[in-house]
Amino acid sequence: MTAHLYRDPSAPVPERVRDLLGRMTLTEKVGQVNQRMYGWHAYQRHDGGHRLTDAFRAEVAAYDGMGALYGLQRADAWSGVGFADGITAADGAGVADLVQRHVVENTRLGIPVLFTEEMPHGHQALDGTVLPVNLAVGATWDPALYEAAAAGVAAELRARGGHVALVSALDLLRDPRWGRAEECFGEDPYLAAEFTGALVRGARSAGVAVVLKHFAGQGATVGGRNSAATELGARELHEIHLAAARAGVRAGAAGVMAAYNEFDGLPCVASRTLLTGLLRERWAFDGLVMADGGAVDRLVRITGDPVAAGARALNAGCDLSLWDACFPRLAEAVDRGLVAERTLDTAVARVLALKFRLGLFEQPYRTAAPPEPRSGPRELSERIARASVTLLAHDGAVLPLAPSTRRIAVLGPNADSIAQQIGDYTAPQRPGSHHVTVLDGIRSAAPPDAEITHAPGCDLVGGDLSGLPGAVALAAAADVAVLVLGGSSARSDDASFDTNGAAVVTSADPVGMTCGEGVDLADLSLPAGQLALLDAVAATGVPVVVVLVQGRPHALPDLSGTAAAVLSAWYPGPWGGRAVADVLFGAAEPEGRLPVSVPRSAAQLPVFYNAKDHGYRGYVDQPAGGRYPFGHGLSYTTVEYAPPRLSRTRVTPDDPTLTCRVTVRNTGARPVRETVQLYVRRLSGGSSWPRVRELRGFVRLGLSPGERAEAVFAIGADTLASVTRDLRLAVEPGELLLETGPSSAGTRGARLVIAPPN
Repeated sequence: MTAHLYRDPSAPVPERVRDLLGRMTLTEKVGQVNQRMYGWHAYQRHDGGHRLTDAFRAEVAAYDGMGALYGLQRADAWSGVGFADGITAADGAGVADLVQRHVVENTRLGIPVLFTEEMPHGHQALDGTVLPVNLAVGATWDPALYEAAAAGVAAELRARGGHVALVSALDLLRDPRWGRAEECFGEDPYLAAEFTGALVRGARSAGVAVVLKHFAGQGATVGGRNSAATELGARELHEIHLAAARAGVRAGAAGVMAAYNEFDGLPCVASRTLLTGLLRERWAFDGLVMADGGAVDRLVRITGDPVAAGARALNAGCDLSLWDACFPRLAEAVDRGLVAERTLDTAVARVLALKFRLGLFEQPYRTAAPPEPRSGPRELSERIARASVTLLAHDGAVLPLAPSTRRIAVLGPNADSIAQQIGDYTAPQRPGSHHVTVLDGIRSAAPPDAEITHAPGCDLVGGDLSGLPGAVALAAAADVAVLVLGGSSARSDDASFDTNGAAVVTSADPVGMTCGEGVDLADLSLPAGQLALLDAVAATGVPVVVVLVQGRPHALPDLSGTAAAVLSAWYPGPWGGRAVADVLFGAAEPEGRLPVSVPRSAAQLPVFYNAKDHGYRGYVDQPAGGRYPFGHGLSYTTVEYAPPRLSRTRVTPDDPTLTCRVTVRNTGARPVRETVQLYVRRLSGGSSWPRVRELRGFVRLGLSPGERAEAVFAIGADTLASVTRDLRLAVEPGELLLETGPSSAGTRGARLVIAPPN
């Protein structure tokens, strides 16, 4: 017979939670909502293995338990963890078991600890598979592919003992000056929602709970400044910044992380309007709200008192802290009457419920045996990289590179650097492991008798052009020059970091980061040295192919007279060089489509496609639109779109269903994977001023030369709904244009009337 109800696996989770909660002391409750210790401080190398630290034992003893332990297996420049002292894939499960066994066997109630791990684009741990960054994922427009990849990396995390994955998914790239651009799926709420749902479904299929970052509106900070204020109105928040969170909640996300930014004058972690009024009451979300690292401590600026700061966050709806010094003092807050113990009980109950749902009370340990090698996630990483390569411009002649191309000069600071290819928040890569730079990929893909020459030509940043003459000489002797330009989020071990792990980089800093958290840019142009290299190589008359390996859309000049082709590869991951080479040589067709608009200059921002439709003509000295529009991407063939056809041209809010069809034909000589996009544009009616157009669907079609096919969109309330005056979604009467096409700037439309209800 089971001693206590909470130990009975057959009992409903709410009853188990209630029973366990009733047995807990105030101190034990406070321990369950705290996550203040860095996981890499819990262990140390010892006699060829690992042992627990005194600091970890003291932390467990202080609260007779531990709610969650962050980043046990995290490795990167900020944590200082590497192969010399960290946890490898072979050790992961064993160290997790060592930690868990101490918590379960040395506390009164034996409540297991949650292991939360970073999974920004793969598990951020030694030997973890690295995926292309989210911006590259968004460029695939293929949620099913990402769902499979998310399942693969989540399975790796789970095999090493992890329970909860922290994943950036909710931020939208509304200002490309923001250093965290690479962590966004793009600028569009619908696209981000599709990938957020795929992420949650994939991770859950591997038994991993997901906490989605960051709730809410962090991508709208003023001037692209990290952790700065937002000037969001409630309508902008609901129309743009909540769609991905809503999709993640529907898909079964275990939690959301309250963002650093403020909304209506309050940091999100203290906003009862967001965390309770919207998330709990309107959306009926029963999962966790976790604070971002040290976010609760920032409230001391408002409260003047750390105890009151912790109470403020708890009262707002925050359940679990991260690294802060305020939540550990919640017992004082209860004693002082700043927060009711029943409010604390509610937060504790959510933490316990997740532990029960994950089965930790029945199976707290993982096997200590090394996990079997997994090739799946690595193959999927390369598939994402290949599908994300976006052909921005092409003269129709140079690409794909012909077999007769024998002399190829591969130039530029990003041509031969894995570190500059894998993005921010990435664990150290195992020395000697097989990664593929763009130079490596081109050498492997080129004909055996081809001559591949290489020179950086310039540094990533800075004015040293001493390498320019040598690079120009190589280009002049070549049949084609491939210039691999762009940016870097690579962190060096000697870099400086903020308390939350963000890089501290200044214009005089030599670390060379041009993107990543804490690396915001006022000027989005490519660095001067790279532009000088481009101009000098183009002046030789050799055909130039520009490949941009980048974490944000750099503002691009008009390259029509300079480059024969321009490709964007974002940060394509460790095997991205092979993906880029496959597209260059035609072994793969360019499939990527822009998840974000590419500006002409930072001076014209914002340039996102779905602005309010006020008919703005543009600045006197620059057009209103970007260099390349959202959804844009060329192929090695030509595609013809017929006008869209609607099964009904008149619907009502009560019966808004119809079908939209568009015939697409490959009119060229090569196959194509075409992304047919559906947009909605309001012409009249509605309760607020409309946007230019809004993405509401997409279909990917594979077409052989000469083949035609129909893209079919099932239209319903989700497609036609807009945000009403009371900030809810509803189908509102009026006249719409349903538009289809290859990009947001290349659509054809059919009118639809939504008649008022009888």
